[in-house]
Amino acid sequence: MTSAPPLPLSVLDLSPVAAGSTPGAALRRSLDLARRVEEWGYARYWVAEHHFAAVAGSSPDVLVGLIAAGTNTIRVGSAAILVGHRTPISVVEAAGTVDALYPGRVDVGLGRSAHRVVEPGSRRAASVAATSFPGADPPPFASFVDDVRALLAGTYERDGHALTATPGAGAGVDLWILGSSGGESARVAGERGLPFAANYHVSPTTTDDAVAAYRAAFRPSERLDRPYVVVSADVVVAEDNEAARRLAAGYGRWVHGILAGDGAQPYLAEPEPLTDDEAAVVETRVASQIVGSPATAVARLRELAERTGADELLVTTLTHDQEDRCRSYRLLAREWGLPALRP
Repeated sequence: MTSAPPLPLSVLDLSPVAAGSTPGAALRRSLDLARRVEEWGYARYWVAEHHFAAVAGSSPDVLVGLIAAGTNTIRVGSAAILVGHRTPISVVEAAGTVDALYPGRVDVGLGRSAHRVVEPGSRRAASVAATSFPGADPPPFASFVDDVRALLAGTYERDGHALTATPGAGAGVDLWILGSSGGESARVAGERGLPFAANYHVSPTTTDDAVAAYRAAFRPSERLDRPYVVVSADVVVAEDNEAARRLAAGYGRWVHGILAGDGAQPYLAEPEPLTDDEAAVVETRVASQIVGSPATAVARLRELAERTGADELLVTTLTHDQEDRCRSYRLLAREWGLPALRP
């Protein structure tokens, strides 16, 4: 009698720029990591979209194509394309271009981050303004998703005219919705029968609500007959708990830059300790990071998967050194029981 296969593990990569390094080096590290995790049995490799921050993942459309070209079988995709910065046709043509060359391997994740209300005069407001067309309002999220679906299906019409995305129409692209709460993203994903990725690594306190809202709204579709949930988590694994804690020491300082409104800063090897006030700002995020030996990390990931009913886990790992990051993914894959690394 054989045991059931483990839940799939996948990778979310922000292409972080390490302190003292360059965006070019960060992108080369991403391609290196993608090749390694493909060999180790991870299911997919997703890249994020961030702007005006010390992460090189600012153009997922381009990076997805480069990673597809540098790998062979692993699925590649965006997590997530921010729809307020795009049009549906630009999303579909970009994904269709990659799919035309590397068919059946492309995921498109859509997120509604640019729809959120931001404080006027803040750095966040300036960033949104700089990445949007002047005077333009983001289209309703649900209609954006519907337009992307129609363009992929080859059924899109505008003002009475049938318009075909080339490439894009008929592409073997899988569409995903990403969300951090039980709001519109979860509802739209459920009502349209699309798979949903819950951003535990961004908002750990609202993940359960997001998953519950998605399942409550779910309606079977041609794509899915039952809900499919991916849950993300920040994870750092080393040979033992103490070594993992050393590798993860820069995380609190890095997250603080984001939550304080300054954007992600270069990832430090030896950061200054957080003050009490700073630590309070990042307390929830630091507590939700999974740090430890392979056994410790797997135990906590299994708890997260069981609590949320996840069908797949999406792992993002931040360390200053590339070899430490790669080793973390390898140790996790082996302990998790991915077939490629089974003894």
